[in-house]
Amino acid sequence: MKKVLIIGGVAGGATAAARIRRLDEHAEIIMFEKGPHVSFSNCSLPYHLSGIVESKDKLVLMTPESFETKYNIDARVNQEVIKINRDEKTVTVKNLVTNEEYEESYDVLILSPGANPIVPPFEGVNLPHVFTVRNVVDIDRLNQYISGFGVEKIAVVGGGFIGVEVAENLREAGKEVTLVEHSPQIMAPFDEDMVQILHKEMHDHGIQLILGDGLAKITEKDIELSSGKRVEAQAVVLSIGVRPEVSLAKEAGLAIGELGGIKVNANYQTSDPSIYAVGDAIEVFNRLTGQPTRLALAGPAVRQARAAADHIYGQKTENKGVIGSSRIKIFDLNCAATGLNERQAKAANMQYDSVYVIAPDKVGLMPNSNPLHFKLIFEVPTGRIIGAQAIGKGNSDKRIDVIATLITMGGTLEDLKELELTYSPMYSTARDVVNLAALVGLNILHEDYKQVNVSRVRGLVEEGAMIIDVREKNEFERGHLVNAINIPLSELRERIDEIPRDKPVYLHCRSGQRSYNAVKILQHEGFSNVYNVSGSFLGICLYEYFKDVTTGREKIVTEYNFK
Repeated sequence: MKKVLIIGGVAGGATAAARIRRLDEHAEIIMFEKGPHVSFSNCSLPYHLSGIVESKDKLVLMTPESFETKYNIDARVNQEVIKINRDEKTVTVKNLVTNEEYEESYDVLILSPGANPIVPPFEGVNLPHVFTVRNVVDIDRLNQYISGFGVEKIAVVGGGFIGVEVAENLREAGKEVTLVEHSPQIMAPFDEDMVQILHKEMHDHGIQLILGDGLAKITEKDIELSSGKRVEAQAVVLSIGVRPEVSLAKEAGLAIGELGGIKVNANYQTSDPSIYAVGDAIEVFNRLTGQPTRLALAGPAVRQARAAADHIYGQKTENKGVIGSSRIKIFDLNCAATGLNERQAKAANMQYDSVYVIAPDKVGLMPNSNPLHFKLIFEVPTGRIIGAQAIGKGNSDKRIDVIATLITMGGTLEDLKELELTYSPMYSTARDVVNLAALVGLNILHEDYKQVNVSRVRGLVEEGAMIIDVREKNEFERGHLVNAINIPLSELRERIDEIPRDKPVYLHCRSGQRSYNAVKILQHEGFSNVYNVSGSFLGICLYEYFKDVTTGREKIVTEYNFK
């Protein structure tokens, strides 16, 4: 009979335990968790703050008793493994309730200790109104403090997944929330041109967003930032990031990877073949860059746990690495990303290009049809798809799941162009936005026409570039670029003589389709230096808005138009 010990529960540990039981009814399985809950919905924690998850008890998915009755697994809570004795193949365990220590032997050991919140040594981080969010105890303590002390003003430090979700749910609960992020943007999976949409969304919902400014000090009444700015705060939530929990592995002499996570092989074995590791504590292989990476996400942890369990019982698994797929809801927007963004592709020295398209998420005649902002990143010259980002009120996650599948299968722009997807006017358009992005990408790849990103438009306006707005006159009058000339697409052929041939010409409409047609007309008329503005006027307004209203800089549009 095989004896398996598992350190840590939640996604990785609990999945490994359940899989091992399905593979071996007679194995002795013991799972240790130093907290009071062995299985809980980690990603749902912030939603307790707004009441979406009404009770903290609903965050708990499985109790030790249910593990025992359903799986015959001995799940021990409030018990911390404090040492791995590799030579003896035992672990030393401390009962945190009684302070008793004891040893437990193993044939196989699985490490799933997760990651710890990063808490830099700033002045004030140990004050009683400063919190981190990692487990049910943490979120309950924060929630109890806010309600018990009548807290109204809260500062959240860190603009990653947890920080943004905590800020959103606190705002939904009616609190005054300030989110501070040291980087120039929140949500690192999204590129700078796409993330401005998220900045606007948070700003529009009343969150004070401070970017490019870090935490320096916490006092009982406020936080002080690196710039010297002070923000009043009755409670502070630190969500600066996480660090792999590798202390046990280090003390046991297991190999640690170059990024600080536990080093594992293709089967999730550590440098000791009888010890496996899964989840947030390990380093994994990025199949797109060919480099090690860390990926603190529940989905990969679950797959790793199953693969490790299978390998323990001699079942072959294929480790293809990770691509990194994620999604988040930010107020009214559904946001998702997969693969590499432009920053990551550039850092990996990859040759790439991208397209940004805006298309209806369903047929425009249908109720609740809204624009879907979609960015596709592809390798040059192969056309291999390496990443995508989608933001909108509709099913952005569905579109990104399609791209994640294409990336996993090594798909190209040609594959995506021909991909046959389901269609109903209530759910999509006949040519879905992902197919449209592939067509645009192929045009760019094969140099059928040229484009510029919305991030370049301010510079073009300031340089006095020739910009033509091909929307209809009534659209132009509701808001336009300050130096744009209005030549509607319907009049373009008759007014071609108004367009110079001796300098670059930049064309835009609302979302990019009409201006693309205008570019093709001009190309057929002998124009060789014409560009389509990717994202067009809607994209320009979304890109410019947050920086305009928060910095007071001069607008490049007469009026914003977000419809």
